[in-house]
Amino acid sequence: MKTRFGLAVWVAVLFGAWCGEFTYNLFAAELVVLNKDEAALVIVDVSTRKVVGRVPTGEAPHEVAVSSDGRLAFVANYGAQTPGQTISVIDLAARKELRRLDLGALRRPHGVFYAADGKVYFTAETNRLIARYDPSAGQIDWMMGTGQAGTHMVLVTRDESRIVTANIGSDSITIFDRGPNPLAWNATAEDLVVRQQDEAEVAPDEAAARR
Repeated sequence: MKTRFGLAVWVAVLFGAWCGEFTYNLFAAELVVLNKDEAALVIVDVSTRKVVGRVPTGEAPHEVAVSSDGRLAFVANYGAQTPGQTISVIDLAARKELRRLDLGALRRPHGVFYAADGKVYFTAETNRLIARYDPSAGQIDWMMGTGQAGTHMVLVTRDESRIVTANIGSDSITIFDRGPNPLAWNATAEDLVVRQQDEAEVAPDEAAARR
């Protein structure tokens, strides 16, 4: 039989505080929260615990990442009955959406990560891939398939030599390591399912000890 790891718990541990629907903006002491039902990004003043801003997003926003200078937020609009295909770029100081990036054929954007070089990595669950958005150029400049179902969250190391995704449909993670060629990546999929022996397969004395 199979025993599943608590994948959601594992994701929370691996991806830290940004794994979820909130991000803490250290520069402004503000909490950035996503409200799926209202399709909005909400800004909360941590000291007063009051809502100080609200910005409309695409339908059913799921994840958000904030730029290293605390000025911009990037929201993955996952969608509800209709799969989402946009990312909202929000000016946190001005409290407004600057752009709603159309992802074209990419569907169900979910995990989003702001990398050290200022580019934004995100997952596209339906397409089983990760992609990268360059805010300065205003376009997607890279994509890579995971080969796994439900590519849900993404993490990029500081030097961008390794990328890790959590794939909830396959109960796995995919680890991408950059090769000697800047365009070459080596991918390894790791299964997160622990297979246990059925009692019938266990030696009689071990089975008795378990009772």
